[in-house]
Amino acid sequence: MKFTSTLKKNYEFHRLYRKGKSAVTPCLVVYAKATRRDGNRVGFTVSTKLGKAVKRNRVRRRLREIYRLHESEIARGTDLVIVARGRAVSADYRQLESAYMTALKKLELLTERAP
Repeated sequence: MKFTSTLKKNYEFHRLYRKGKSAVTPCLVVYAKATRRDGNRVGFTVSTKLGKAVKRNRVRRRLREIYRLHESEIARGTDLVIVARGRAVSADYRQLESAYMTALKKLELLTERAP
């Protein structure tokens, strides 16, 4: 993730939940908030309600890869939290990617693709 650092602290996640905008799809919820930073920060949440560790980690890996591939299309200076919902476990990669892009369009975060 070239332009991105990771959200790790609980208060960073809670700040986005409270003050950020959200977009909901059947597989994901994406929270976003503009910041004054040069780069983006991202965090991923996959609840234990979604299944055992193997399933949760598979969803998390897919979400990280989707973010990595589309990272250059997101406006700089944005904090994102991507929360997996129940359908994310049974969704394939293309469905997750489609849900992610739909959420970003709802939040108006997409820019022209950088080279």
